Amino acid sequence: MQTIAVERGRGEPAVLDRERPEPAAGEVLVRTLRVGVDGTDFEVIAGNHGEFPAGEDFLVLGHEAVGVVEDGGGTAFSAGDVVVPTLRRPPGGERNEFFERGESDMAPAGKYHERGIVGAHGYMSEYFVTDAEFLLEVPPALADVGFLVEPLSIAVKGVELATASRSSFTWEPESAAVLGNGSLGLLTLAYLKHVEGYDRLYCLGRRDRPDPTIEIIEELGATYVDSRETPVSEIPAAHEPIDLVFEATGYAKHAFETIDALAPNGVGALLGVPEPWEFEVDGGRLHRELVLHNKALVGSVNSRIQHFEAAAEALSAFPEWFLDRLVTGVYGVDEVAAAFEDDDTTIKTAVQFSEYEERR
Repeated sequence: MQTIAVERGRGEPAVLDRERPEPAAGEVLVRTLRVGVDGTDFEVIAGNHGEFPAGEDFLVLGHEAVGVVEDGGGTAFSAGDVVVPTLRRPPGGERNEFFERGESDMAPAGKYHERGIVGAHGYMSEYFVTDAEFLLEVPPALADVGFLVEPLSIAVKGVELATASRSSFTWEPESAAVLGNGSLGLLTLAYLKHVEGYDRLYCLGRRDRPDPTIEIIEELGATYVDSRETPVSEIPAAHEPIDLVFEATGYAKHAFETIDALAPNGVGALLGVPEPWEFEVDGGRLHRELVLHNKALVGSVNSRIQHFEAAAEALSAFPEWFLDRLVTGVYGVDEVAAAFEDDDTTIKTAVQFSEYEERR
């Protein structure tokens, strides 16, 4: 079967031939439909993030997948079920306390493998196998866009953690700003609009008009903020103080600028992962802002099965026009170079391995 992988010492994806996997007891064989491409894939390909599986000279890419069950292996899944896999697995199959508690997303480094990223092959192949506990059945209507469940689950968890940090008092947020107009930022914006019910929304980017992401932002009823004209810290003066800031850029200064952007009692959720970068900040002033105005920052990475469930439900509620315009390209395995192109017209791409046909 065909797979898309990065080989040790090569900084580009390659198409490899591998044998089709055979499911062991309790495992499910899945025929892959589509796998999304995102920023983490580029980091893995460049060698800046991730880890090859033990004893392997290549890593199968892809952690955002949707597929169809071929063989349920005696589990609760049946052939024809449309499914989305989660990412994290116990290293060497040895379950630790985080997996026992269903909290794999909170496991520290060394306590997990992450398919397509850290120590385990991903889903960019014609077939993959996985333990049934790491699969979520989704409606057949999501067969084409189910690969968006994983990135949307990251947004779901980030908002959940931010909200939980305000649980000691009555918090009634009205405004939210998303930093970053990439695919995660736009998915988060749609989630805040159509699920969380925010009316006053802002989205920060660095693009000139005309631009497809700006058009989506404004179609969602949000205000586009050009960071070249209005830095994050100046959003309150230009617009209003923000109750919830969702950072999805990985630009390290934004974490500190978020403190100034927040309204009293506000919270910032940090999702971007920056490169090492040293710069000066007025730590005393920022500390004072956090304390005197009851502000908070929370960090979040990965997600667990309930976030996948909530994301699948949310995805079903998103307007069709949004999903059509968010996914700017779906490519076959023979078009792998195009799938990994990244320019100002690209928002979200996916690799398609097979077509979905509903069984009767």
